[in-house]
Amino acid sequence: MPNLANDPSRKSWINVPENSDFPIQNIPYGVFLTKEDVITIGTRIGDCAIDMGALQQLGYFEGIELTDDMFMQDTLNDFISDGKKTWRLVRNRLAEIFDKENSLLRDNAEHREIIIFKMEDIEMQLPVLIGDYTDFYSSKEHATNVGKMFRDPENALLPNWLHIPVGYHGRSSTIVPSGIPVHRPMGQTLPNGETSPVFGPSRLVDFELETAFITTDVNVMGENILINEAEDYIFGMVLLNDWSARDIQKWEYVPLGPFLAKNFASSISPWIVTMDALEPFKTKGPKQEPTPLPYLQQKGKHAFDINLEVYIQPENVEATLVSKSNFKYMYWSMSQQLTHHTSNGCRVNSGDMMGSGTISGPTEDSFGSMLELTWGGKNPITLKDGSERKFINDNDTVIIKGHCQNSSIRIGFGEVSSKLLPPFVRK
Repeated sequence: MPNLANDPSRKSWINVPENSDFPIQNIPYGVFLTKEDVITIGTRIGDCAIDMGALQQLGYFEGIELTDDMFMQDTLNDFISDGKKTWRLVRNRLAEIFDKENSLLRDNAEHREIIIFKMEDIEMQLPVLIGDYTDFYSSKEHATNVGKMFRDPENALLPNWLHIPVGYHGRSSTIVPSGIPVHRPMGQTLPNGETSPVFGPSRLVDFELETAFITTDVNVMGENILINEAEDYIFGMVLLNDWSARDIQKWEYVPLGPFLAKNFASSISPWIVTMDALEPFKTKGPKQEPTPLPYLQQKGKHAFDINLEVYIQPENVEATLVSKSNFKYMYWSMSQQLTHHTSNGCRVNSGDMMGSGTISGPTEDSFGSMLELTWGGKNPITLKDGSERKFINDNDTVIIKGHCQNSSIRIGFGEVSSKLLPPFVRK
């Protein structure tokens, strides 16, 4: 089935500001709350949110096999379960409805009033009910930097790293959409030079620049999937700030890995950008040496050229750009991550989320965490207001942005923005 929505010459009758992340070629999916307290599944063009539940009720998806309430739910899980054919049919139909040459909705003022909302008049929600969350560790530059800091610099990568996409299972209960503040976590840490731990607020709260992908139903328990099929099971991508408490993590991670240092909060952008929309931005990833085992081998373009930026904004102060990176630096592709995840028969379901791991590039200004940018706090960053940061301070807001750009079109994710609050105080 052709991917008609990607036509770069297509224009919408909805106004799209210059350099918008959301032209008609994007058509991301999300869930939002209206002023009337109605939750609906929707998409976005320019600065307008589109109620897909209302579109369905008014017959605009006629001819596409959908359950009667497909877009009148509070999560995208059922839609994602319908698979790639349905995703493409719906996305092509949306591109057709909002094409500037199509008068069907354009000239129906009554329907437009019901279907189209200004972004400032809605509240974005978590787009999927995330059953399981896995975080990978797939940036060679990031893994090397961390290895240099905490282990033998000559052997920064552990022996398994070049052979498998390393990952761990996180917690989905504290994944929140952009705009939801995060409290500084409490936990055990071991002060320098001490032999006994103390309990208190983390002093080394960090961001991690990541993306994440959302899956459809992939397999039954015991079944693995083939590397050349893996991408068909990926619905789309979001930006991810995988918050981290470095001092808590340092004390707890041996021998089983991250725990409370990571599961206190993970923030994601609310619009899921589909793999169909990202198709024009496929590129080759880094050369993999040694050659992976046969079940992980793939040829062609399986990385994506996604420009990423991180800003730190103290309260009532202009934001400062602290990192510029790109998703194409990732050593292990999403297809390899998903294939490896199911290689032992682990079941993967609709709405599951898989984090990329911190995305660091080859230069110091492209590192994806404060741990690397300040080299463990030794080299503080100066912000626009003159203040310095080794890690994230209370009341700082961390903003991550991402977009793809070629000569024809720009496709973006918007942003994930979240403020770090002081520790939670029981009343």
